[in-house]
Amino acid sequence: MTVASSTGQAGLPTADSTKSFWHRDPSKILLGHRTTPSLPTKADVVIIGSGISGASAAHFLQQDERGRGLDVVMLESREACWGATGRNGGHCQPFLYGKPPDIAAFEMRNYQTLKALVEEHNIPCEWQSLGGCHAYMNEAMFAEAVKEVNDFKKHDTGMADQVSIITKDSVNPSLSDLRVPSAAGAILQVNAASLWPYKLVSWILENLLSSTMKFNLQTNTSVTHLQKTKDESWIVHTERGMIATKKVMLMTNGYTSHLLPKFSDLIIPVQGEMSALVPPPSMSPASLTHRPLEKTYGFIGHGKQNINQDDYLVQRPFYSTSSAGTERGGQLMFGGGRSYASKAGLGVSDDSAVDEQAAAYLRQELNVVLDLQNRDHELPATYEWSGIMGYSRDGRPWVGELSEDIGLGGGKGLWVCAGFTGHGMPNACLSAKAAVDMMIGMKAEYIDLPLSYRLDAGRVERARMLDEVQIADAKGASFG
Repeated sequence: MTVASSTGQAGLPTADSTKSFWHRDPSKILLGHRTTPSLPTKADVVIIGSGISGASAAHFLQQDERGRGLDVVMLESREACWGATGRNGGHCQPFLYGKPPDIAAFEMRNYQTLKALVEEHNIPCEWQSLGGCHAYMNEAMFAEAVKEVNDFKKHDTGMADQVSIITKDSVNPSLSDLRVPSAAGAILQVNAASLWPYKLVSWILENLLSSTMKFNLQTNTSVTHLQKTKDESWIVHTERGMIATKKVMLMTNGYTSHLLPKFSDLIIPVQGEMSALVPPPSMSPASLTHRPLEKTYGFIGHGKQNINQDDYLVQRPFYSTSSAGTERGGQLMFGGGRSYASKAGLGVSDDSAVDEQAAAYLRQELNVVLDLQNRDHELPATYEWSGIMGYSRDGRPWVGELSEDIGLGGGKGLWVCAGFTGHGMPNACLSAKAAVDMMIGMKAEYIDLPLSYRLDAGRVERARMLDEVQIADAKGASFG
């Protein structure tokens, strides 16, 4: 059983985390990796965290001539990419409607950036470009989504044709065609992807280790404390020693408040549940009537779940593994059920156990929300695991330098990129790039980042006027 923090402050990542499906085939290069046997005593930049944010930051430093010559050390509390990125739902989908146009466009650029990276380097991460289906199981929530789509289409974003509304009267496709006949309605998006996120990040990190960049990865090295010095430098304290540096990049998402306690009411750790479910035996690429899923799915408003507590689904590819054509793969990667978890997972930074009620919900309810032509009440799970997200009080990531005037315990040279509220894959890559661009001195007008993501004292004050995350979540109100 996991326990929510009474203070909201995150703990260190747990050493005995639940086993994620995505970690079943770990990188032989990265597992237990320490570029040098001993911890370096100094560096130009220390990046804390090795998920999609940390890996992207190091990648963009390597891509820029101003960052390429820097001595970069990356510290990871556990194995590389063992946090949220290695535990998520395997989605990358920009959410276009219901958001300001600049954020919708930014998420689309994130999606396109990752897609282009995978295609350019032929990264073996099972990237599948698909459409996305948001199935609304609640009439009122669907009506609100329809309003948001219509508002989105009024703006000249160049993306209006990428979102469409499917009602109970729609044909080609109908809700039944989309396998959600019991839904109140659905919103379709053209651009979405399923992928093996750990393998994407592993490729980025392995590529950095083999490059000419001065990149030192130290896994199983927990950062316990950040210390400012009088000369505007930092000492990064770990269980294995200390590193002196001028610049620290915190890519720690739900664990950020462990090192910055004053962030405890701004980024809240939230435990999420995931499962790898065995598809019904009749589902097969060879079947004429029961083919694998052709879209990624989100299910909103099912059961007692409110708008913040959606469920999400992708299906892994099927593979033929023998001359006889025996198929393997095809797992239904289903996550969510947060309203059924203890305290909805809020304030939990421990991923050493699954929440049994949420796990049971995932096994039992996919048959209800999706037509799987399956008579069994429950789908067997080969893997069940938990992961820690970072929910932002105003619903936006926090990106920028944590200067002293902001009042959150930072100082010059301390940079943050965290608080993705369960929506990191279509945000984190270019958010990390923006943090890098700020750090190496790019002019503000050239930095690609929504203004509402930028960290300043005014934003902190405005965020603290909003409901706390736990209260907003219970109300079913959108964060921010």
